[in-house]
Amino acid sequence: MSMFSLDPAQQAWCARLRALAAERLRPLAEAREPGRVNRPLVAALGELGLLERLFEAGALELCLLRESLAYGCTEAETALALQGLGACPVAQAGTAAQRERWLPGVRAGSAVAAFALSEPDAGSDAAALTLKAVPKDGGWRLSGEKRWISNAPEADFYTVFARTTEGAGARGVTAFLVPADRPGLTGTALEMLSPHPIGALAFDDVPVSGEDVLGERDRGFRVAMNTLNLFRPSVGAFAVGMAQAALDAAIGHTARRRAFGGPLKDLQSVAHQVAEMATRTEAARLLVYAAAAAYDEGATDVPKRSAMAKLLATETAQYVVDAAVQLHGARALQRGHLLEHLYREVRAPRIYEGATEVQRTIVAKELYAKELYGEELYAEEPPA
Repeated sequence: MSMFSLDPAQQAWCARLRALAAERLRPLAEAREPGRVNRPLVAALGELGLLERLFEAGALELCLLRESLAYGCTEAETALALQGLGACPVAQAGTAAQRERWLPGVRAGSAVAAFALSEPDAGSDAAALTLKAVPKDGGWRLSGEKRWISNAPEADFYTVFARTTEGAGARGVTAFLVPADRPGLTGTALEMLSPHPIGALAFDDVPVSGEDVLGERDRGFRVAMNTLNLFRPSVGAFAVGMAQAALDAAIGHTARRRAFGGPLKDLQSVAHQVAEMATRTEAARLLVYAAAAAYDEGATDVPKRSAMAKLLATETAQYVVDAAVQLHGARALQRGHLLEHLYREVRAPRIYEGATEVQRTIVAKELYAKELYGEELYAEEPPA
């Protein structure tokens, strides 16, 4: 990839992914039961090698994968991303035994993973989580609740973040790999605006041991942030894919739809609106690619770039989808219309993996950290 465009091989790969999403994966998505894990869809992602590619890809390739799938089938994109989000901590921080036990199934699409960070009173403020890990019998017992966990309560295992040291904030959190069949672990499904599998988990004295720790004790917050720094630009890519789908729908509709004596595109107000939608979409895409490239290059300012990319891309997608609905009129609000679907899908990314306001806070924190502590110290240990 050049600084500002994809090379021919990347463009061809993205085109193949779009076609695959529309032709092979969308029918599986449409046959789903709303609010449930679509295991046939997850299995298809495995059979097609996309889950394997997910774990082999760098950040830029992950963004291209998510953007292309989102354009053709948002459900397939989400299923793939949730596998990565739930299993990435195992791939990055797990022991050899943990990786050998769980990752082959995730790659094949036969094991469903979940990332269990959010709580009723600790969503975007992840350092405030209260799920307790109380020492017992040489290990710990987990007690508390997680909420708004994608793939819960149907996942096969969960990456769970729990407090092992009271009063230590982010430095007192440990990451655990918790199989779904552990005694004391139960869950309930939640009905959300968009019918994705999402639920709450209750931990009633759930046993975990040192063999279940991901990384180091009290260093789980870093495991979570490393995962989010990788996935935040690709959340932006997901948003860009939806924005592009909405933009293309708007271009096609306004070119064909006649009103006031001619096609809508001949109205300056309409043409300027479409131009604005296209400009914002391309700006968001470039910022996402830049953030992903920075991650792949090991840049020190990845948290800032990742936050910027998610911030701009998700806000842009909301704007573009809403504008496309407005240009289509009432037909876009009819159940089953592409834009009705995108309108429900586009809202959540502005909240999950750090809400828009949190991304602005991260960007500001990063900017002032470099100013206050100097370039050299910042490069050695940028803030989480």
